[in-house]
Amino acid sequence: MGRGRVELKRIENKINRQVTFSKRRSGLIKKAREISVLCDADVALIVFSTKGKLLEYSNHPSMERILERYERHSYAEKQEGAGDQPPNENWAIEHEKLKARVEVLQRHQRNFMGEELDNINLRGLQSLEQQLDSALKHIRSRKNQAMHESISELQKKDKALRERNNLLAKKIKEKEKALESLSIGGSPEARCNERTPTSTQPKTIIPPWMMTLPTHE
Repeated sequence: MGRGRVELKRIENKINRQVTFSKRRSGLIKKAREISVLCDADVALIVFSTKGKLLEYSNHPSMERILERYERHSYAEKQEGAGDQPPNENWAIEHEKLKARVEVLQRHQRNFMGEELDNINLRGLQSLEQQLDSALKHIRSRKNQAMHESISELQKKDKALRERNNLLAKKIKEKEKALESLSIGGSPEARCNERTPTSTQPKTIIPPWMMTLPTHE
């Protein structure tokens, strides 16, 4: 007895709906993987559950490249038929394109922060790991360069301060020697006065008649 055809409609029971989603999700990913291998096709699968949880699959290491390819192709087709469309519709198309691009970038940013990794396959995780390793290498290289630049700048400042201190010490020694010489030797005028003392007493002049002695007959 053959299996009857099931009518496609929304499953009302919440538990049954969730179980069916889990089963069909696995089968959908399996079929996407098979068509990518058998037909050598680029496949990108994006599914949002009723709770808003993201499920994605890509045979390419980076789904972003497939989405960019899709956006370019879709945008080119829309541009071909945009001649009869009013400008407002063109702006709406561009807005939707940029909005999708922002959502992709935000999702990748969350992945780089270690969030929402449950739905990424092994190949995607390996690609994410390689990107993080490459980013860490660039960060470490820039950090080492910044450290060397900082050390070099500090060494220059230290050298300038040492030279300034040496100059100040030299000036202080010169001033100390000048003060020492003044305190020991005094001024040149004082030393000259010490070598040639002057008498304060007046000289006595004796008249000639007092120098001759009287004679007695």
